[in-house]
Amino acid sequence: MMRILWPNMPAEFHDIAREAVGPGFITEFCTDFAQVTDEQWANADAIVGPSPPAEHIGKLKKCRIFVKSAVGYDEVDVARYGAMGIAVSNTPDYGTREVADHAIALMMTLTKSIAFHDQELRDDPRGNWRPALNPYGRRLSACTFGVVGIGRIGTAAARRAAAFDMDVVFHDPYVPNGYELALGVRRADTLAALMGQCDIVSIHVPLNTETRNLIGKAAFAAAKRGMVLVNTARGPIIDLAALHDAMQDGTVLAAGLDVLPEEPANLQEPLLAAWHRGDAWLKHRLVLTPHSAFYTRESMRDIRAFSARTAARYLRDGRLENCVNKALLKDVPR
Repeated sequence: MMRILWPNMPAEFHDIAREAVGPGFITEFCTDFAQVTDEQWANADAIVGPSPPAEHIGKLKKCRIFVKSAVGYDEVDVARYGAMGIAVSNTPDYGTREVADHAIALMMTLTKSIAFHDQELRDDPRGNWRPALNPYGRRLSACTFGVVGIGRIGTAAARRAAAFDMDVVFHDPYVPNGYELALGVRRADTLAALMGQCDIVSIHVPLNTETRNLIGKAAFAAAKRGMVLVNTARGPIIDLAALHDAMQDGTVLAAGLDVLPEEPANLQEPLLAAWHRGDAWLKHRLVLTPHSAFYTRESMRDIRAFSARTAARYLRDGRLENCVNKALLKDVPR
């Protein structure tokens, strides 16, 4: 029987993974990479979970597929796996709604001054009981909502923004012409064109060499003054130094960030240091959440089940789903 190994899986999810895999497999679970034996690495036909440390990858002798239990795989050495004949798949179909919801929640927190009012009332419950004390208030139906990257999550965010009667525009050079017609939104041919017309911009691209620091000085130079920026994708997509300057000069009115270039937050970064100190110029304008956009009990169940299912389908049926290194695979039928 073929063996599927979860080298880093909490016990509470074992039954969910077993059920998703179905009969005909030996399922092996460890709670930490250090517990996995050399025999388990050598005889696993599939690995599911976070990417094993580099020193363990060389121990894989029979493995045919590694399934990353996440959407992002920028830290995975897909070329090394490919050279070993190991397919790498991610798990893009979990957490889509959660992350889109979180992007809208960050937008609403800022445009409706939710966190602002909460803090002001805590400081002075009577004196600050002033409905008009709402410096970032926006009528959403009068705003343009921009989406950078119109994949699964970007599309879900666009649909949610449209439900608020917002004018929705996206920029994504990899989406074929006509997608805007199917979705009922507008397309911006360049990032600068999107930045220049949007009141709110939400980031939904993967992290790669093309998107690292994509939202930097040039993007902010093209931006509509007083915009709100939301990022629930990957931290390094935004150049924090450039965002600091854009917030200081008023180009960016406010920002909601669920992800940062370094996590936990590096308080040596000038923007984050100013946020942490509570500097007056930044007060209420920056909202941070701890890379939590994806998290619900349902999404945690789904990610375990969907990644297990991907491994089982490939081993049992040869059905390769969500493969991110297909072009790099050696000696494996495509």
